[in-house]
Amino acid sequence: MTLSTRTAGPLLTTARPGAAEPGPLLTPEPAAPAPVAPEPVDSGAVPAPGTASGLLPEWSPGEWLGYGAIALVALALTAVALTTLWWMLHAWRDAQALTATRFSETPRRAAHRFTLLVPARHEEEVLGQTLDRLATQSHPDLEIIAIVGHDDPGTELVAREAAARHPGLIRVVVDDSVPKNKPKALNLALTVSTGDVIGVFDAEDEVHPRLLELVDTRFQETGADVVQGGVQLMNFQSTWWSLRNVLEYYFWFRSRLHFHARSRFIPLGGNTVFVRREWLDWSDGWDDACLAEDCELGVRLSSAGARVVVAYSPDVVTREETPGTFVSLFKQRTRWNQGFLQVLAKGEWRSLPTWRQRGFARYLLSMPFLQAATGLLVPVSVAVALLVKVPTPLALLTFLPLVPTVVTVAVEVAGLTEFGRLYGRRPRVRDYLRLVLGTFPFQVFLAAAAVRAVLRQLRGENSWEKTEHTGAHRDAAVAPTRSERAAVAAGATRPTTEVAR
Repeated sequence: MTLSTRTAGPLLTTARPGAAEPGPLLTPEPAAPAPVAPEPVDSGAVPAPGTASGLLPEWSPGEWLGYGAIALVALALTAVALTTLWWMLHAWRDAQALTATRFSETPRRAAHRFTLLVPARHEEEVLGQTLDRLATQSHPDLEIIAIVGHDDPGTELVAREAAARHPGLIRVVVDDSVPKNKPKALNLALTVSTGDVIGVFDAEDEVHPRLLELVDTRFQETGADVVQGGVQLMNFQSTWWSLRNVLEYYFWFRSRLHFHARSRFIPLGGNTVFVRREWLDWSDGWDDACLAEDCELGVRLSSAGARVVVAYSPDVVTREETPGTFVSLFKQRTRWNQGFLQVLAKGEWRSLPTWRQRGFARYLLSMPFLQAATGLLVPVSVAVALLVKVPTPLALLTFLPLVPTVVTVAVEVAGLTEFGRLYGRRPRVRDYLRLVLGTFPFQVFLAAAAVRAVLRQLRGENSWEKTEHTGAHRDAAVAPTRSERAAVAAGATRPTTEVAR
């Protein structure tokens, strides 16, 4: 046997006869080069989804449909929430814009005769004070017409007592139509009115004595055909939902209506609205088949080119109360939503001159339902992001609507603070808690009212659901109760003075 040795550093290796020569231990010999494959020829084929070079994820058709729907809903909700937020903040763009929303501080000499229409039905508790306050207007040329039902002796008695206190200023018109509603009452009084500007107020309104002077000045300054004054609910500390209802009115009249007026398409408010007589003659008054006669009139006038001006001065706003019960508020919101549906279906807005105005009109008339959907689907989208396994970018996208929603709540908190400062009613800590915690429940309420409005419209139910008023925005010590009025009415005979029919 032959032994051979080979030194490799400090190691000593012994090779057996016939064995292959071992490779180096520390420095391996280079391997033979691998054959190089030719470059593939680009045939224009799209890489398969899910591959490293693919641009689209490898999803099934069902996943594409589901994920796409989630993304579209998130983007749509974000758009609606941003729109609402922008309208809320429109008046606060700068100091000049906020100043422009107010009435002039110095009124001009009177140039118009006003007729003030006050429809009232089963509102004997509040009507008397309203008529007395209207009779104190400083404007030198006006008449006041109270419209009552032939089947409502209590309210009629209150109206006639007020007319006796202010002879030559207040008249009473009795509406004997069946069924009754507000636009029918207004149209009846319009036939006997003598003013060249017609104003509308509700039976519970607290009206500032200088309001007509300022409205007259606004007509003269702007050449307007319609002037919409401010209306403000006051009893924000009554309930959690009255707080939200008050802030709705605050942002609507303080900011949103000014944006709509600038866009030359505006749904008018139900009261503190003043229209030149020739425009009401042109429109044949109010549509008595519509549950939102104020909105419908605004749409028709806007479509015909009438100039609408809005003014909101906190010291002269018309003060009102929220509906007395949650059920009453629900019925009121249902009526408004159904009225918007009727106006949308009627299609008067299609005669607006530009496609932008027509698109805005369609969007605005659909807004109650879009806002309700936004409020409900925002938490749904958050739940989907947290509980459903979706791609990370899509999960982040579902949180997008939450951003303007949180900002909107912050704006409402600031609005409540400003409201308290303007009206001398400091909010309490629990009011702020009610505001924040009531955000989602109120959205559920709005959605339920919108659904009920759609169902009523589909069933052809157009009955007028009356909103009751108790004078919660007034001093209870001077407001007679319903029982007191009923006792007076029961012991009185029907007045025999002249009735305009």
